[in-house]
Amino acid sequence: MSAAPPPRRIAAIAFILVTALLDVMSMGIVIPVLPQLIEQLTGSSSEASLWNGLFVALWAAMQFLCSPVIGSLSDRYGRRPVILLSVAGLTLDYLLMALAPTLWWLALGRILAGVTSSSFTSAFAYMADITPPESRARGYGLIGAAFSAGFVAGPLLGGVLGEISLRAPFWAAAGLSGLAFLYGLIVLPESLAPDKRMAFHWTRANPFGALRLLRSHPELSSLAVVNFLLYFAHHLFSAVFVLYAGDRYGWGAWQVGTLLALVGLMDMGVQGVLVGPVVKRLGDRGTMVVGLAFGAVGVAAMGLAPTGWLFVAAMFPNALWGLAMPTIQSLMTQRVSESEQGQLQGANNSVGSIAGIASPLFFGWVYALSAGAHPALPFIGSAFLIAAAVLAGAALLGWAAGRRNTPLTAG
Repeated sequence: MSAAPPPRRIAAIAFILVTALLDVMSMGIVIPVLPQLIEQLTGSSSEASLWNGLFVALWAAMQFLCSPVIGSLSDRYGRRPVILLSVAGLTLDYLLMALAPTLWWLALGRILAGVTSSSFTSAFAYMADITPPESRARGYGLIGAAFSAGFVAGPLLGGVLGEISLRAPFWAAAGLSGLAFLYGLIVLPESLAPDKRMAFHWTRANPFGALRLLRSHPELSSLAVVNFLLYFAHHLFSAVFVLYAGDRYGWGAWQVGTLLALVGLMDMGVQGVLVGPVVKRLGDRGTMVVGLAFGAVGVAAMGLAPTGWLFVAAMFPNALWGLAMPTIQSLMTQRVSESEQGQLQGANNSVGSIAGIASPLFFGWVYALSAGAHPALPFIGSAFLIAAAVLAGAALLGWAAGRRNTPLTAG
Protein backbone atom coordinates (compact mmCIF):
# COMPACT_ATOMS: atom_id res chain seq x y z
CA MET A 1 0.00 0.00 0.00
CA SER A 2 1.19 3.50 -0.74
CA ALA A 3 1.92 5.79 2.22
CA ALA A 4 0.49 8.77 0.30
CA PRO A 5 -2.44 10.58 2.01
CA PRO A 6 -5.91 9.82 0.60
CA PRO A 7 -6.27 12.97 -1.58
CA ARG A 8 -2.98 12.25 -3.37
CA ARG A 9 -3.93 8.59 -3.72
CA ILE A 10 -7.23 9.60 -5.36
CA ALA A 11 -5.36 11.98 -7.68
CA ALA A 12 -2.90 9.20 -8.54
CA ILE A 13 -5.70 6.76 -9.38
CA ALA A 14 -7.32 9.44 -11.54
CA PHE A 15 -4.04 9.90 -13.41
CA ILE A 16 -3.67 6.14 -13.94
CA LEU A 17 -7.18 6.01 -15.42
CA VAL A 18 -6.40 8.95 -17.73
CA THR A 19 -3.21 7.17 -18.84
CA ALA A 20 -5.17 3.99 -19.59
CA LEU A 21 -7.74 6.02 -21.52
CA LEU A 22 -5.05 7.68 -23.64
CA ASP A 23 -3.26 4.37 -24.29
CA VAL A 24 -6.40 2.87 -25.80
CA MET A 25 -7.23 6.09 -27.63
CA SER A 26 -3.80 5.80 -29.27
CA MET A 27 -5.18 2.71 -30.99
CA GLY A 28 -8.73 3.91 -31.58
CA ILE A 29 -8.16 7.46 -32.71
CA VAL A 30 -6.24 6.40 -35.80
CA ILE A 31 -8.77 3.78 -36.97
CA PRO A 32 -10.96 6.18 -39.01
CA VAL A 33 -8.09 8.21 -40.50
CA LEU A 34 -4.91 6.11 -40.72
CA PRO A 35 -5.93 4.08 -43.82
CA GLN A 36 -6.94 7.30 -45.59
CA LEU A 37 -3.70 9.02 -44.58
CA ILE A 38 -1.71 6.03 -45.86
CA GLU A 39 -3.65 6.12 -49.13
CA GLN A 40 -2.97 9.85 -49.41
CA LEU A 41 0.77 9.21 -49.01
CA THR A 42 0.90 6.18 -51.34
CA GLY A 43 -1.63 7.30 -53.93
CA SER A 44 -2.95 3.72 -54.17
CA SER A 45 -5.74 1.96 -52.27
CA SER A 46 -4.18 -1.49 -52.83
CA GLU A 47 -0.81 -0.34 -51.47
CA ALA A 48 -2.60 1.37 -48.59
CA SER A 49 -4.19 -1.91 -47.44
CA LEU A 50 -0.79 -3.61 -47.39
CA TRP A 51 0.85 -0.79 -45.46
CA ASN A 52 -2.05 -0.60 -43.01
CA GLY A 53 -1.65 -4.31 -42.23
CA LEU A 54 2.08 -3.79 -41.75
CA PHE A 55 1.45 -0.91 -39.34
CA VAL A 56 -0.94 -3.04 -37.25
CA ALA A 57 1.68 -5.79 -37.08
CA LEU A 58 4.41 -3.27 -36.14
CA TRP A 59 2.32 -1.94 -33.26
CA ALA A 60 1.60 -5.45 -31.92
CA ALA A 61 5.22 -6.53 -32.31
CA MET A 62 6.50 -3.54 -30.34
CA GLN A 63 3.97 -4.27 -27.62
CA PHE A 64 5.25 -7.85 -27.42
CA LEU A 65 8.91 -6.81 -27.27
CA CYS A 66 8.68 -3.73 -25.06
CA SER A 67 6.00 -4.47 -22.46
CA PRO A 68 8.27 -6.75 -20.36
CA VAL A 69 11.12 -4.22 -20.61
CA ILE A 70 8.92 -1.36 -19.42
CA GLY A 71 7.44 -3.51 -16.65
CA SER A 72 10.91 -4.55 -15.42
CA LEU A 73 12.17 -0.96 -15.58
CA SER A 74 9.27 0.07 -13.36
CA ASP A 75 10.24 -2.69 -10.88
CA ARG A 76 13.77 -1.25 -10.81
CA TYR A 77 13.30 2.53 -10.95
CA GLY A 78 9.72 2.92 -9.74
CA ARG A 79 6.40 3.37 -11.52
CA ARG A 80 6.32 7.17 -11.65
CA PRO A 81 9.29 7.90 -13.96
CA VAL A 82 8.40 5.07 -16.34
CA ILE A 83 4.75 6.15 -16.63
CA LEU A 84 5.67 9.81 -17.13
CA LEU A 85 8.29 8.99 -19.78
CA SER A 86 5.77 6.80 -21.58
CA VAL A 87 3.15 9.55 -21.61
CA ALA A 88 5.76 12.03 -22.86
CA GLY A 89 6.72 9.54 -25.57
CA LEU A 90 3.06 9.18 -26.55
CA THR A 91 2.88 12.96 -26.97
CA LEU A 92 5.95 12.86 -29.22
CA ASP A 93 4.45 10.01 -31.22
CA TYR A 94 1.25 11.93 -31.95
CA LEU A 95 3.25 14.99 -33.01
CA LEU A 96 5.42 12.85 -35.28
CA MET A 97 2.38 11.29 -36.96
CA ALA A 98 0.67 14.66 -37.33
CA LEU A 99 3.71 15.97 -39.22
CA ALA A 100 4.74 12.76 -41.04
CA PRO A 101 5.63 13.67 -44.65
CA THR A 102 6.28 10.07 -45.80
CA LEU A 103 5.23 6.52 -45.03
CA TRP A 104 8.53 5.83 -43.29
CA TRP A 105 7.88 8.64 -40.83
CA LEU A 106 4.41 7.20 -40.27
CA ALA A 107 5.92 3.74 -39.69
CA LEU A 108 8.30 5.25 -37.13
CA GLY A 109 5.28 6.79 -35.42
CA ARG A 110 3.52 3.40 -35.24
CA ILE A 111 6.64 1.82 -33.75
CA LEU A 112 6.88 4.59 -31.15
CA ALA A 113 3.15 4.18 -30.42
CA GLY A 114 3.67 0.49 -29.73
CA VAL A 115 6.51 1.27 -27.31
CA THR A 116 4.81 4.11 -25.44
CA SER A 117 1.41 2.38 -25.24
CA SER A 118 3.15 -0.40 -23.35
CA SER A 119 3.01 1.96 -20.36
CA PHE A 120 -0.21 0.39 -19.16
CA THR A 121 1.93 -2.47 -17.82
CA SER A 122 3.24 0.08 -15.31
CA ALA A 123 -0.28 1.41 -14.78
CA PHE A 124 -1.52 -2.05 -13.76
CA ALA A 125 1.52 -2.49 -11.50
CA TYR A 126 0.86 0.94 -9.94
CA MET A 127 -2.73 -0.08 -9.15
CA ALA A 128 -1.44 -3.28 -7.50
CA ASP A 129 0.95 -1.18 -5.38
CA ILE A 130 -1.71 1.15 -3.98
CA THR A 131 -4.61 -1.28 -3.47
CA PRO A 132 -4.89 -4.22 -1.07
CA PRO A 133 -5.45 -7.66 -2.66
CA GLU A 134 -9.16 -7.69 -1.83
CA SER A 135 -9.70 -4.38 -3.66
CA ARG A 136 -7.58 -5.02 -6.76
CA ALA A 137 -10.39 -6.46 -8.89
CA ARG A 138 -12.34 -3.22 -8.45
CA GLY A 139 -9.22 -1.19 -9.27
CA TYR A 140 -8.60 -3.20 -12.41
CA GLY A 141 -12.28 -2.87 -13.23
CA LEU A 142 -11.85 0.91 -13.23
CA ILE A 143 -8.87 0.57 -15.57
CA GLY A 144 -10.97 -1.71 -17.79
CA ALA A 145 -13.72 0.91 -17.83
CA ALA A 146 -11.14 3.51 -18.89
CA PHE A 147 -10.03 1.16 -21.68
CA SER A 148 -13.64 0.84 -22.83
CA ALA A 149 -14.06 4.61 -22.76
CA GLY A 150 -10.98 4.84 -24.97
CA PHE A 151 -12.43 2.34 -27.44
CA VAL A 152 -15.59 4.48 -27.64
CA ALA A 153 -14.00 7.92 -27.59
CA GLY A 154 -11.00 7.18 -29.81
CA PRO A 155 -12.79 6.26 -33.05
CA LEU A 156 -15.52 8.86 -32.44
CA LEU A 157 -12.98 11.65 -31.90
CA GLY A 158 -10.90 10.45 -34.82
CA GLY A 159 -13.95 10.34 -37.09
CA VAL A 160 -15.19 13.83 -36.15
CA LEU A 161 -11.79 15.51 -36.36
CA GLY A 162 -10.95 13.53 -39.50
CA GLU A 163 -13.73 15.44 -41.27
CA ILE A 164 -11.74 18.60 -40.62
CA SER A 165 -8.33 17.17 -41.55
CA LEU A 166 -6.68 13.76 -41.64
CA ARG A 167 -3.98 15.20 -39.37
CA ALA A 168 -6.34 16.85 -36.85
CA PRO A 169 -6.92 13.73 -34.68
CA PHE A 170 -3.16 13.42 -34.09
CA TRP A 171 -2.80 17.06 -33.08
CA ALA A 172 -5.70 16.72 -30.63
CA ALA A 173 -4.25 13.54 -29.13
CA ALA A 174 -0.84 15.20 -28.75
CA GLY A 175 -2.44 18.05 -26.81
CA LEU A 176 -4.33 15.68 -24.49
CA SER A 177 -1.21 13.58 -23.85
CA GLY A 178 0.83 16.70 -23.12
CA LEU A 179 -1.76 17.84 -20.57
CA ALA A 180 -1.73 14.36 -18.97
CA PHE A 181 2.07 14.53 -18.66
CA LEU A 182 1.94 17.91 -16.91
CA TYR A 183 -0.87 16.72 -14.63
CA GLY A 184 1.07 13.59 -13.69
CA LEU A 185 4.26 15.57 -13.13
CA ILE A 186 2.43 17.56 -10.46
CA VAL A 187 0.17 15.01 -8.76
CA LEU A 188 1.56 11.50 -9.32
CA PRO A 189 3.40 10.12 -6.25
CA GLU A 190 5.72 7.14 -6.44
CA SER A 191 3.98 3.92 -5.39
CA LEU A 192 6.91 1.47 -5.13
CA ALA A 193 9.12 1.92 -2.07
CA PRO A 194 12.91 1.68 -2.70
CA ASP A 195 13.24 -1.41 -0.51
CA LYS A 196 10.65 -3.22 -2.65
CA ARG A 197 12.49 -2.71 -5.95
CA MET A 198 14.23 -5.41 -7.97
CA ALA A 199 17.45 -5.17 -9.98
CA PHE A 200 16.98 -4.96 -13.74
CA HIS A 201 18.17 -7.98 -15.72
CA TRP A 202 17.67 -8.62 -19.43
CA THR A 203 17.03 -12.28 -18.66
CA ARG A 204 13.74 -11.19 -17.08
CA ALA A 205 13.05 -8.12 -19.21
CA ASN A 206 13.04 -9.80 -22.63
CA PRO A 207 9.58 -11.18 -23.54
CA PHE A 208 10.62 -14.83 -23.38
CA GLY A 209 12.39 -14.32 -20.06
CA ALA A 210 9.35 -12.47 -18.66
CA LEU A 211 7.12 -15.38 -19.65
CA ARG A 212 9.19 -17.60 -17.33
CA LEU A 213 7.59 -15.77 -14.41
CA LEU A 214 4.23 -17.14 -15.54
CA ARG A 215 5.65 -20.66 -15.17
CA SER A 216 6.94 -20.00 -11.66
CA HIS A 217 3.77 -21.28 -10.02
CA PRO A 218 1.24 -23.87 -11.31
CA GLU A 219 -1.78 -21.65 -10.64
CA LEU A 220 -0.08 -18.64 -12.22
CA SER A 221 0.60 -20.69 -15.35
CA SER A 222 -3.03 -21.79 -15.54
CA LEU A 223 -4.30 -18.24 -15.05
CA ALA A 224 -1.92 -17.05 -17.80
CA VAL A 225 -3.50 -19.60 -20.15
CA VAL A 226 -6.96 -18.35 -19.13
CA ASN A 227 -5.79 -14.81 -19.88
CA PHE A 228 -4.50 -15.88 -23.30
CA LEU A 229 -7.77 -17.64 -24.15
CA LEU A 230 -9.75 -14.55 -23.13
CA TYR A 231 -7.65 -12.31 -25.39
CA PHE A 232 -7.78 -14.88 -28.18
CA ALA A 233 -11.58 -15.04 -28.13
CA HIS A 234 -11.92 -11.27 -27.82
CA HIS A 235 -10.02 -10.58 -31.04
CA LEU A 236 -12.81 -12.39 -32.90
CA PHE A 237 -14.56 -9.02 -33.05
CA SER A 238 -11.66 -7.08 -34.55
CA ALA A 239 -11.10 -9.89 -37.06
CA VAL A 240 -14.57 -10.68 -38.45
CA PHE A 241 -17.32 -8.61 -36.82
CA VAL A 242 -17.59 -5.96 -39.54
CA LEU A 243 -17.61 -8.55 -42.33
CA TYR A 244 -20.03 -10.84 -40.47
CA ALA A 245 -22.45 -7.99 -39.71
CA GLY A 246 -22.49 -6.93 -43.34
CA ASP A 247 -22.79 -10.43 -44.83
CA ARG A 248 -25.42 -11.82 -42.45
CA TYR A 249 -27.48 -8.77 -41.46
CA GLY A 250 -26.71 -6.26 -44.20
CA TRP A 251 -25.39 -3.70 -41.72
CA GLY A 252 -23.30 -0.79 -42.93
CA ALA A 253 -20.73 1.44 -41.29
CA TRP A 254 -23.32 3.46 -39.33
CA GLN A 255 -24.92 0.42 -37.68
CA VAL A 256 -21.55 -1.21 -36.96
CA GLY A 257 -20.12 1.98 -35.45
CA THR A 258 -23.18 2.48 -33.26
CA LEU A 259 -23.03 -1.10 -31.98
CA LEU A 260 -19.32 -0.84 -31.21
CA ALA A 261 -19.99 2.31 -29.21
CA LEU A 262 -22.81 0.51 -27.36
CA VAL A 263 -20.46 -2.40 -26.58
CA GLY A 264 -17.91 0.02 -25.17
CA LEU A 265 -20.53 1.76 -23.01
CA MET A 266 -21.83 -1.55 -21.62
CA ASP A 267 -18.29 -2.67 -20.86
CA MET A 268 -17.66 0.59 -19.02
CA GLY A 269 -20.72 -0.07 -16.89
CA VAL A 270 -19.79 -3.66 -16.10
CA GLN A 271 -16.13 -3.03 -15.27
CA GLY A 272 -16.58 0.35 -13.63
CA VAL A 273 -19.72 -0.39 -11.57
CA LEU A 274 -20.48 -4.12 -11.29
CA VAL A 275 -17.05 -5.64 -10.62
CA GLY A 276 -16.71 -4.38 -7.04
CA PRO A 277 -20.13 -5.54 -5.75
CA VAL A 278 -19.98 -8.89 -7.57
CA VAL A 279 -16.49 -9.65 -6.21
CA LYS A 280 -17.72 -8.89 -2.68
CA ARG A 281 -20.44 -11.50 -3.14
CA LEU A 282 -18.69 -14.18 -5.22
CA GLY A 283 -14.97 -13.54 -4.71
CA ASP A 284 -12.40 -13.08 -7.45
CA ARG A 285 -12.51 -16.67 -8.66
CA GLY A 286 -16.31 -16.95 -8.79
CA THR A 287 -16.62 -13.58 -10.55
CA MET A 288 -14.01 -14.59 -13.14
CA VAL A 289 -15.81 -17.85 -13.93
CA VAL A 290 -19.22 -16.15 -14.15
CA GLY A 291 -17.79 -13.54 -16.53
CA LEU A 292 -16.21 -16.15 -18.81
CA ALA A 293 -19.40 -18.27 -18.77
CA PHE A 294 -21.61 -15.32 -19.74
CA GLY A 295 -19.09 -14.44 -22.45
CA ALA A 296 -19.35 -17.95 -23.86
CA VAL A 297 -23.17 -17.83 -23.83
CA GLY A 298 -23.27 -14.37 -25.38
CA VAL A 299 -20.79 -15.11 -28.17
CA ALA A 300 -22.55 -18.39 -29.03
CA ALA A 301 -25.89 -16.56 -29.15
CA MET A 302 -24.37 -13.97 -31.50
CA GLY A 303 -23.20 -16.71 -33.85
CA LEU A 304 -26.60 -18.41 -33.81
CA ALA A 305 -28.74 -15.25 -34.04
CA PRO A 306 -30.78 -15.39 -37.27
CA THR A 307 -31.70 -11.68 -37.13
CA GLY A 308 -29.91 -8.47 -36.27
CA TRP A 309 -32.22 -7.76 -33.33
CA LEU A 310 -31.40 -11.12 -31.74
CA PHE A 311 -27.69 -10.37 -32.25
CA VAL A 312 -28.18 -7.08 -30.37
CA ALA A 313 -30.06 -8.92 -27.60
CA ALA A 314 -27.12 -11.33 -27.25
CA MET A 315 -24.83 -8.37 -26.57
CA PHE A 316 -26.36 -7.88 -23.12
CA PRO A 317 -25.38 -11.21 -21.52
CA ASN A 318 -22.10 -10.98 -23.43
CA ALA A 319 -21.35 -7.66 -21.69
CA LEU A 320 -20.91 -9.56 -18.40
CA TRP A 321 -17.75 -11.00 -19.98
CA GLY A 322 -16.21 -7.77 -18.64
CA LEU A 323 -16.26 -9.30 -15.14
CA ALA A 324 -13.47 -11.70 -16.12
CA MET A 325 -10.52 -9.49 -17.07
CA PRO A 326 -10.08 -7.50 -13.81
CA THR A 327 -10.54 -10.60 -11.65
CA ILE A 328 -7.97 -12.61 -13.63
CA GLN A 329 -5.54 -9.73 -13.13
CA SER A 330 -6.35 -9.57 -9.42
CA LEU A 331 -5.81 -13.30 -8.91
CA MET A 332 -2.48 -13.17 -10.74
CA THR A 333 -1.14 -10.18 -8.77
CA GLN A 334 -1.81 -12.08 -5.54
CA ARG A 335 0.61 -14.81 -6.65
CA VAL A 336 3.74 -12.67 -7.13
CA SER A 337 5.64 -10.32 -4.83
CA GLU A 338 5.45 -6.51 -4.87
CA SER A 339 8.82 -6.29 -6.61
CA GLU A 340 7.55 -8.48 -9.48
CA GLN A 341 4.31 -6.67 -10.30
CA GLY A 342 5.81 -4.78 -13.24
CA GLN A 343 7.37 -7.93 -14.67
CA LEU A 344 4.04 -9.74 -14.29
CA GLN A 345 2.15 -7.04 -16.17
CA GLY A 346 4.79 -7.00 -18.90
CA ALA A 347 4.47 -10.75 -19.30
CA ASN A 348 0.67 -10.48 -19.38
CA ASN A 349 0.86 -7.82 -22.07
CA SER A 350 3.17 -10.03 -24.13
CA VAL A 351 0.64 -12.85 -23.80
CA GLY A 352 -2.05 -10.46 -25.04
CA SER A 353 0.16 -9.39 -27.96
CA ILE A 354 0.69 -13.02 -29.03
CA ALA A 355 -3.08 -13.52 -28.95
CA GLY A 356 -3.51 -10.26 -30.87
CA ILE A 357 -1.33 -11.58 -33.68
CA ALA A 358 -2.57 -15.18 -33.79
CA SER A 359 -6.30 -14.69 -33.18
CA PRO A 360 -7.16 -12.38 -36.12
CA LEU A 361 -5.26 -14.69 -38.47
CA PHE A 362 -7.11 -17.75 -37.15
CA PHE A 363 -10.61 -16.26 -37.05
CA GLY A 364 -10.08 -14.54 -40.39
CA TRP A 365 -9.21 -17.95 -41.87
CA VAL A 366 -12.25 -19.60 -40.24
CA TYR A 367 -14.54 -16.85 -41.52
CA ALA A 368 -13.10 -17.16 -45.03
CA LEU A 369 -14.01 -20.86 -44.94
CA SER A 370 -17.56 -20.15 -43.76
CA ALA A 371 -18.52 -17.21 -46.02
CA GLY A 372 -18.99 -16.79 -49.75
CA ALA A 373 -20.98 -18.62 -52.41
CA HIS A 374 -19.50 -22.09 -51.75
CA PRO A 375 -18.20 -22.14 -48.15
CA ALA A 376 -16.12 -25.05 -46.89
CA LEU A 377 -17.81 -24.67 -43.48
CA PRO A 378 -21.60 -24.82 -43.74
CA PHE A 379 -22.41 -22.21 -41.08
CA ILE A 380 -21.46 -18.52 -41.35
CA GLY A 381 -21.36 -18.13 -37.56
CA SER A 382 -18.70 -20.84 -37.11
CA ALA A 383 -16.06 -18.38 -35.88
CA PHE A 384 -18.40 -17.22 -33.09
CA LEU A 385 -19.14 -20.78 -32.00
CA ILE A 386 -15.43 -21.59 -31.86
CA ALA A 387 -14.78 -18.45 -29.79
CA ALA A 388 -17.60 -19.47 -27.43
CA ALA A 389 -15.99 -22.89 -26.99
CA VAL A 390 -12.65 -21.19 -26.23
CA LEU A 391 -14.32 -19.10 -23.50
CA ALA A 392 -16.10 -22.13 -22.06
CA GLY A 393 -12.74 -23.91 -21.83
CA ALA A 394 -11.26 -20.82 -20.18
CA ALA A 395 -14.06 -20.83 -17.58
CA LEU A 396 -13.38 -24.48 -16.69
CA LEU A 397 -9.63 -23.89 -16.47
CA GLY A 398 -10.18 -20.73 -14.43
CA TRP A 399 -12.39 -22.60 -11.99
CA ALA A 400 -9.64 -25.17 -11.45
CA ALA A 401 -6.80 -22.61 -11.38
CA GLY A 402 -8.33 -20.34 -8.76
CA ARG A 403 -9.42 -23.04 -6.31
CA ARG A 404 -6.58 -22.63 -3.84
CA ASN A 405 -5.81 -19.39 -2.08
CA THR A 406 -2.04 -19.47 -2.50
CA PRO A 407 -0.04 -16.78 -0.65
CA LEU A 408 2.30 -14.42 -2.48
CA THR A 409 5.58 -15.88 -3.66
CA ALA A 410 8.71 -14.57 -2.08
CA GLY A 411 10.23 -11.49 -3.59
